[in-house]
Amino acid sequence: MNLRRKIKTAFSVWKKNGWSGLKNRLHFQHISLKQKFAYRKWIREFDTLTDEYRENLRGQIEKFADKPLISIVLPVYNVEEKFLRLCIESVRKQIYENWELCIADDCSPSPHIRRVLKEYSKNERRIKVVFRAENGHISAASNSALKMVIGEFCVLLDHDDELSEHALFYVAKELNDFPETEMIYSDEDLISAKGRRFEPKFKPDFSRDLFYSLNLITHLSAYKTEVLQKIGGFTIGLEGSQDYDLALSVIEQIPEDHIRHIPKILYHWRVIEGSVALNGDEKPYAHSAARNALRAHFKRIGKNTMVEKTYLNLHRVRYQLPQTLPKVCLILITDEDFEFIKCAIENFTKETDYANFEIILVSKTETQLIENAPFLIKTLVSKSESEAEKYNSAVAGSSGEILCFIDANLKPLSKDWLKELISFAIQKETGAVGAKLFYKNESILHGGFVTGINDSVGIAHHELPNEKGGNMMRAKVIGNFSAVSISSLVVRRELFENCGGFDAENFPNKFFDVDFCLKLLEKEFRNVFTPYAELMQIDERKLLNVQKDANAKEFENFRHKWQKFIEKDPFYNPNLSKESGNFLIDV
Repeated sequence: MNLRRKIKTAFSVWKKNGWSGLKNRLHFQHISLKQKFAYRKWIREFDTLTDEYRENLRGQIEKFADKPLISIVLPVYNVEEKFLRLCIESVRKQIYENWELCIADDCSPSPHIRRVLKEYSKNERRIKVVFRAENGHISAASNSALKMVIGEFCVLLDHDDELSEHALFYVAKELNDFPETEMIYSDEDLISAKGRRFEPKFKPDFSRDLFYSLNLITHLSAYKTEVLQKIGGFTIGLEGSQDYDLALSVIEQIPEDHIRHIPKILYHWRVIEGSVALNGDEKPYAHSAARNALRAHFKRIGKNTMVEKTYLNLHRVRYQLPQTLPKVCLILITDEDFEFIKCAIENFTKETDYANFEIILVSKTETQLIENAPFLIKTLVSKSESEAEKYNSAVAGSSGEILCFIDANLKPLSKDWLKELISFAIQKETGAVGAKLFYKNESILHGGFVTGINDSVGIAHHELPNEKGGNMMRAKVIGNFSAVSISSLVVRRELFENCGGFDAENFPNKFFDVDFCLKLLEKEFRNVFTPYAELMQIDERKLLNVQKDANAKEFENFRHKWQKFIEKDPFYNPNLSKESGNFLIDV
């Protein structure tokens, strides 16, 4: 971005969001720059293999109970010789040696392809090559390579990329540690033509809703050969997103706990001209193919959805609401004056196009009813000092099938906010659903909770400017977090009651929402964050629950009960800092 454009952008931000918004934007630009240098340091400290480290891994291999044959599937077409050699050499250098490399050349016109592949197959018994008689594109070529496979697990590799030297070691280790594994993926980064590594993707454990928004799996991906054979390999006609379609087909066949994530950089994705790694817009047909793959997947599993293009050509899944809308109860706790309450109710009634809801107001004193309100409004008096207890009382006094806990100090930014939240809440696999909340300067107030931050809980992408995508674009697309905030939390009544409501005894005013979400997570429900339901804080002098501090007893209770989630949040990569929820590289 040139200087003139930078100045113009800064002026635009200042004009719209004031000094607060501009300062916030510049702060995150500075952080982004520092992270580039931080990754170089991270590579030096945590991802540079020494001879001692290699010997340690070889010692572990000797002790493996099982040393599975791992088959690398490599379709090749007209790639530059130097990149093809680097790719093949990255396999030959593997510390784990029980592998085979199955290469299918897709009738490349360049003569060096046949020469190089024949050379390698002649000198290395573990390399198999087939030369296709006609060009069939990447899916057909991958299937040709797949036909040669005899290993029990397959690793996918592109012809200009490189595997980390310890990639197959960690695949084999995972299969030994978790023998039921049927699908594996790892973290990855980009690598330039000159070999410089950058832009790491430190991924969460399997997040189905994030996977529906973007290809979370990408590289390194590995599959049980038996499963690939069962689904018939790669689908012809979805070139550009054939790997995405393959992963979608696989997850239909296996339990989710058979999917393993290795939080290590095991794959280097080459950045060259014409590559999607260089620019997501290089191959627009690939994004279209991805959405077609998603549509086919949802049709196969019987889900009534629409799949649309969204931020940076990624995907938005819309679940269809039933014709008869379930009744929703909006629960607001407030001790504010009548005018504030009246304004809050007007915000929710006028800015909501959902046709079947009631409002429950909980306050310490009797609240005057709003005359001529278009929706049923109930008032409940609670003298309790516990917010969790107030919410529990409100649920007991409500009649909706769906509960929507919402802070009165929020204003919807679009009328379909509630429809968006409900469309996820009614899915049988979903637990709690949370919206994206903003400060007045349009930076993120709440984008999901991350456990383990400072031995407690942190806010994902806190204060990130709205135009930024954040870690793996997770601030801009639908995904999963361990918990969402009571300031905007939607859940089915049956789940709320089955979990015993909020734990008002141990978490009277803080953590009761996180505790509730973690109970849902333990029961194998997915907690969903959607950025397509947006609300903004009205008065920044009045704190939302998400902004309030816990007392010492609540901290102690939380640490005691949820130590395993403090040690490891499944939706937060362990290579990232635990000092904030901003997904910074930890060096």
